[in-house]
Amino acid sequence: MQNWTDSVAFITGGARGIGLGIARALAKRGVSLALTDVDAPALQRSGEELKQVTEVRTYRLDVRDRAAFAEVVDEAERALGPVGLLFNNAGIAPYSAIDELSYEKWDLTLAINLTGVVNGVQTLLPRMLERRTGHIVNTASGAGLVAGPNVLYTTTKFAVVGLSESLSAAVAEHGINVSVICPGPVATDIIANTGSLDAGVALRDDLVPAVEALLKSGTSIDEAGEMVVTAMAAGKPWISTGYDMRPHLEQRTAALLNSLA
Repeated sequence: MQNWTDSVAFITGGARGIGLGIARALAKRGVSLALTDVDAPALQRSGEELKQVTEVRTYRLDVRDRAAFAEVVDEAERALGPVGLLFNNAGIAPYSAIDELSYEKWDLTLAINLTGVVNGVQTLLPRMLERRTGHIVNTASGAGLVAGPNVLYTTTKFAVVGLSESLSAAVAEHGINVSVICPGPVATDIIANTGSLDAGVALRDDLVPAVEALLKSGTSIDEAGEMVVTAMAAGKPWISTGYDMRPHLEQRTAALLNSLA
């Protein structure tokens, strides 16, 4: 098990959802927090809450903006010290009917869900390599392990899983750990948050109630945060929030093995 007291964590999408759950779990363990999000009011609320527990700095950040990402990391490290824990958590849950896909929808989804993760890795990995220590945690999804019909979302989440697994193998000898979160249903507001983008990738109105009910029936953000931090401390490369994906993974694995000559 690992102890991160007095460490510094940098969390994208940290003002809400799983990111906030992770921040709360880390705060209780004495970790200083650099919270970033695009939602300034939520960022202020979460910052005020967490300042009662640990040292916190908040920064409005769009993870698509590479220059801003580097500037915010520099500012956070000047205020809090070297970042040892990176959580690339910001993301959206886009949806498009297959006959309504467009380059604009692909560009938006890839930019936030995949390039946003790449920007976090590329900004902080060189610093971690120099220090020969660190832990990178990327948020994917159960949809990054078993494909569903939501092509936009599934594509980016499979990519995040592959990036994380490959990066883990590449940096192991440098004293850096990498984990990927593949949650099942978690009680977040990601559907509403994605819809607020007004970018043509909101879930269809007739599907929203059922999907939101499924999310609300799942793990709470605080339970998810504790699961993530406990799994990290145990050195687990894959982090889940329940057994929801198990039968689907078993079916996919069996099908893959059966496909081999």
